[in-house]
Amino acid sequence: MIKSMFMVIAQRTSAFRFPANVIASKHAQVILRRFSANPRFNTAIDSLAGKKSHASSSKNKASASKRTDTTTDWEETPNFSISQFSELPHTNFGINQHIIINNELKEALRQVLWYFRAPIRYAFVYGSGVFPQSNQASILSSNTSVHPHAPSAVTKAQRGAPKMIDFIFGVSHTQHWHSLNLAQNRHHYSMLGSFGSGAVSLVQDRWGAGVYFNPYVTVNGMMIKYGVVNIDTICTDLTEWKTLYLAGRLQKPVKILRDDARVRLANQINLISALRTALLLLPSDFTEYELYNTITSISYMGDPRMMLHMENPKKVENIVGNNLQNFRQLYSPLIRNLPNICFKDLQHSNPDLNYDPSANLRLAQDMDPVKRANMVRRLPKAFRSKLYFEYQKKYRISGLEFEKMLEDSKDEDAIRINRREGGGFERKIANEPPEHLRTEIKKVIRSTVKLPSINQSLKGAFTAGPVRTWRYLREKMAKNKQGRHEVGRS
Repeated sequence: MIKSMFMVIAQRTSAFRFPANVIASKHAQVILRRFSANPRFNTAIDSLAGKKSHASSSKNKASASKRTDTTTDWEETPNFSISQFSELPHTNFGINQHIIINNELKEALRQVLWYFRAPIRYAFVYGSGVFPQSNQASILSSNTSVHPHAPSAVTKAQRGAPKMIDFIFGVSHTQHWHSLNLAQNRHHYSMLGSFGSGAVSLVQDRWGAGVYFNPYVTVNGMMIKYGVVNIDTICTDLTEWKTLYLAGRLQKPVKILRDDARVRLANQINLISALRTALLLLPSDFTEYELYNTITSISYMGDPRMMLHMENPKKVENIVGNNLQNFRQLYSPLIRNLPNICFKDLQHSNPDLNYDPSANLRLAQDMDPVKRANMVRRLPKAFRSKLYFEYQKKYRISGLEFEKMLEDSKDEDAIRINRREGGGFERKIANEPPEHLRTEIKKVIRSTVKLPSINQSLKGAFTAGPVRTWRYLREKMAKNKQGRHEVGRS
């Protein structure tokens, strides 16, 4: 009886989470492991794993129109209490997140982690210091002094245009981590460090997006900026989009230097949420470039740096244009498993196209209101609630009726896990003209991003100190000036 029950559930999703009393027996756990190890349920096979995986994925794409939502929604019931990679839905689950970079560069960056005595549970590097956002190398100038003595791998990777390298460290206990780090690296902190780890962790966790940055720090001859964040904060933002501060960074190519099973699961949900949001913002037919451009722009809508001309106005285009191969690795495994999107070009199954930056494949999505309503229903929890609130105002729904609708849309309650399918409210939203839904989604993105980003920027001025803050502002304004110059020439 137990086995048949798990068989039914396994046909619906490959990511399992059940109440503790259901999976307490060893027999049930064995059944779970068997299903989670079945390749049928793996939706995150590495797109670079070989021709066999590409061949099988092309078959999946060919039959995309025949699939139903119930066979692909592996994130339906994720188990966020996991601690081991063996507890993920499949051995290769989330491999698409591990972007390939030069081995020497990767090792040089990993050595930075070993410099810190405080335990780092999860870490990644991001931004133009590792992933180029321009094909042009800057003329060597005073910028060469950015890194006092950078490893050769870093110098080569930055193409003669030295940049500070950005790190994010995920830690288990914020105050404990800062206590250890203050003992080792008091000089990394501003005056705030004088008040101890309690004050530092309080400012980190209570203000902004939950990240504490120490910029312009030299480690192993490299100039770096590192942000410290609690693992719980990372996972919450990845799955609920409360601020999109960390989720937005991880929607773009990053290099994970130290992985964590729980974060990997949460980030896979973040990536598929970004893909669904982009589909709701796009027309029925679009290109790869337009898709990745839309995904990248999510985290920059409402960003005060863009509004205050402190970023390159072509930043989104530069990120996508110079990292198309990495975007394919991140999102191709998810694209080929969603039931309402497919490639229109016949050559999409050619694995060599993954490495061709000039290829810009065409895609199409099913604009059926039922499928789009399901996508609305499967948006991240906090983000979805804000979208519903916008439509409550638009449709003038009473507070009591709206509360009942929110209750019906809960992902789970005390006795059951609810199937995340669009109901009457979501279908009403999806039946609106696409441009109306795009307007509302963009409004919610801006409101989600704006306030945490402003607070985080203000916190950065406080935690970095006046000298380093002024240096940061000057560099950002220089980037904007350079970007406007590029726009003027194009």
